[in-house]
Amino acid sequence: MIERDIVIGNARLILADSYKVLPTLGWVDAIVTDPPYEFRAEGGGMYRAERKSMDQILDEGLSDGFDHSIINPLLCGSVVVFCHNDQLPKILPYLDGSFERQAVCIWRKKNPQPVANKHYRPVMEFYVHAWNRGHHPHGTLDELDRMIVAMSPRGEAKFGHATVKPDAVMDKIIRNVAPGTICDPFMGTGSTGVAALKAGRRFIGIENNPAHFDTAVGRIREVTSALAVAA
Repeated sequence: MIERDIVIGNARLILADSYKVLPTLGWVDAIVTDPPYEFRAEGGGMYRAERKSMDQILDEGLSDGFDHSIINPLLCGSVVVFCHNDQLPKILPYLDGSFERQAVCIWRKKNPQPVANKHYRPVMEFYVHAWNRGHHPHGTLDELDRMIVAMSPRGEAKFGHATVKPDAVMDKIIRNVAPGTICDPFMGTGSTGVAALKAGRRFIGIENNPAHFDTAVGRIREVTSALAVAA
């Protein structure tokens, strides 16, 4: 079931199917994740033909959505989950029935793609923060803003992943999550883990794509070494 299980400092990285592994891990204080969105990834015409990120999204199943039941309120105190606009009508009722409170937040992109594809221009991405008693959002008044404005990664900053989230966004989210261990069951290239470790948290990441898993291992090793030197 688990292909690789690596411990690096305060991080445990698991190459496996998160639907099978996550329930076996027991309690985690928070799930912070960017799961596969559910949206139509075809179309786009000439603009699409010149950019291969949508092909990667289709090839890796990143537009197939995810099973909401992987977010179990009996096994975590809170959750932060990114989603596509079209997923909100399904995710919000599920979280509302599972957690005490929730808030819809947004990442507003400074450099959105110049395309609409018979829709609105994708200038923002949504994430929902839901929590139970004792796991409410933390931070200063400024840090508790529901919107963060940041650049969308380009080039090498994407780490070979089509939907990587920028450090500025993940750092802000981790500051808002109540203290404790953070788990990302759709770890990708490890952006959540990097932010968690920089904030002094313990991290558990699960990823089923070997290439992205290897990238995450490298990034986690790098940040762990940097933190050790700084200490």
